[in-house]
Amino acid sequence: MAPHDEELLPEDTAGYKLSQPKQTLEQYQKMDEGDESLQRYKESLGLSAGKDLSDPNDPRVCIIQSLTMDSPGRAAVVIDLSAPGSADNLKKNPFKIKEGATFTMSAQFKVQHEILSGLHYVQVIKRKGIRIPGGKSDEMIGSYAPNTEKQPVYTKKFQEETAPSGWAVRGQYAVSSSFVDDDKKTHLQFEWAFEIDKDW
Repeated sequence: MAPHDEELLPEDTAGYKLSQPKQTLEQYQKMDEGDESLQRYKESLGLSAGKDLSDPNDPRVCIIQSLTMDSPGRAAVVIDLSAPGSADNLKKNPFKIKEGATFTMSAQFKVQHEILSGLHYVQVIKRKGIRIPGGKSDEMIGSYAPNTEKQPVYTKKFQEETAPSGWAVRGQYAVSSSFVDDDKKTHLQFEWAFEIDKDW
């Protein structure tokens, strides 16, 4: 996750390509009904899956609810991002990761009002103010239609990771995270921290 002095944009990642021009929900719904491939595409976005749950009083398109870390033999660690101001104190309360442990991060989120195109999770990890080697990553989450009664929330599991080992890597790390879409709109940016130690 990148600090505020670094721009968190998905095009910083090698191989990034701009998506097709954005379409409205109505335009997607009116795509040629006789085209089976378009029908499958619409279904993959959830455009035919029940009542739209968009809140007319909430203008946000993408609402990030939580980040979760799962590691074998340990209870899941959940970073709750759903309440207003919930991300403000995350940096002051680092959670611990056992050195050498394998873990998987996942994001839970909602989409409303319009198609969310090409959502990315971008992070930059620093130690003592310096970005660590390989500390910037960009995970493609994907494109999604507004949530419905049949699909009230989305969960995206990221690639499995392994924490480094050895005395030299033990200590606290600062992380800056951002959820950015293909339109370069940042839906959430926040800072948090973790500590690598001998044990949980």
